[in-house]
Amino acid sequence: MTFWIISGALALAIVLTLARAAARGAGGETEAAAYDLQIYRDQLNEVDRDLARGVISEEEAGRVRLEVSRRILAADAQVAAAAAGPSQPAQSYLLIGFIGIFTILGGAFWIYDRLGAPGYRDVPLQARIANSEEMRQNRLTQAEAEARLPEGSIRGEEVTEEYLTLMERLRETVADRPDDLQGLSLLARNEAALGNMRAAIEAQEKLIALRGDEADAADYSFLVELMIGATGGYVSEEAERNIRAALERDPQYPFARYYLAQYMIQVDRPDAAFRTLRTLMEEGPPDAPWVAPIRQQIEELAWRAGVNYELPPQVDIGPSAAQIAASQDMSPEERTRMIMGMVEGLSERLKTEGGLPEEWAQLIRALGVLDEKSRANDVWAEAREIFAEDPSALRRLYSAAQDADIAQ
Repeated sequence: MTFWIISGALALAIVLTLARAAARGAGGETEAAAYDLQIYRDQLNEVDRDLARGVISEEEAGRVRLEVSRRILAADAQVAAAAAGPSQPAQSYLLIGFIGIFTILGGAFWIYDRLGAPGYRDVPLQARIANSEEMRQNRLTQAEAEARLPEGSIRGEEVTEEYLTLMERLRETVADRPDDLQGLSLLARNEAALGNMRAAIEAQEKLIALRGDEADAADYSFLVELMIGATGGYVSEEAERNIRAALERDPQYPFARYYLAQYMIQVDRPDAAFRTLRTLMEEGPPDAPWVAPIRQQIEELAWRAGVNYELPPQVDIGPSAAQIAASQDMSPEERTRMIMGMVEGLSERLKTEGGLPEEWAQLIRALGVLDEKSRANDVWAEAREIFAEDPSALRRLYSAAQDADIAQ
């Protein structure tokens, strides 16, 4: 509100100042003409005095009187015209000035209303960082975050009575054998599928405790996934600690990095979140489970981070739904031939037209699956030359080469 009051006062002051200047300009002609008229009258009186003293002749006095009288008539006409009202140019300038002022001010307010944040306080960088740190220090605990959700808001999958009977047996088995890692893993995943998130979290926490130092990034990331699911998307104090634990064990583990970015969004650090999600998306592969949700949020996140970013086109290099459906009725030999045809088509297109790093990575993986390691190695070498100046692309290609078992 203060901003609008100050802006309005400044706008009014500008308008009044310009209007006053225009009014002075319009009345200035009258003042100048009246001054000139007085001068000319004084000159006439001076001519009479000079003639009386014999300074000038009668002939010269008549010539001067004629010239001064002509100027008096002109000045008198100018005074009369100015007194009748502002001249047309002055009126025009005044009108144009007012139109310009209100156009500029109106346009400025309209743009601010669309692109700015009316009523939002100024947040300099240091204040934003301090605010983010305060939000970090005041995260809800997992229990507090879970308690905020209405009862019954988390629903599980529709299952059969037989499935529920098997779940009861699994719970009894795990209760009787609390050190069974496989049983705890199954229990955590199946409780989550039923929507019993608290039971799933407890089972996964027991599994991690049993594994001790052998618990890896995948174990901690799955626990984070359960915790976030139990809070409806909120990253609690405990969830953040488990994200850090996963990244300590594997700094490149994609799920942990994705959850860390979500945490950064919630503590008002869109800049850090954008950098993490952009790298994750570019590393791929295109069909990775984290790519689709990143694509849905990264443009808005870039805008919040103050980054001019354009989402790259989505790469669809897998088989179409129709091809997958058709492959169900094929014999193994026919299915292999279809896959080979797709691979050869992709290979020929990349050779003649080039393509995105994701497409080269897909070809490397496909050749690895078909056990054509020599060709996969050749494609990898060619792709490394093409994308030698793109570190992000090289990381994706290296990951594909590892999947194809042609790189250590």
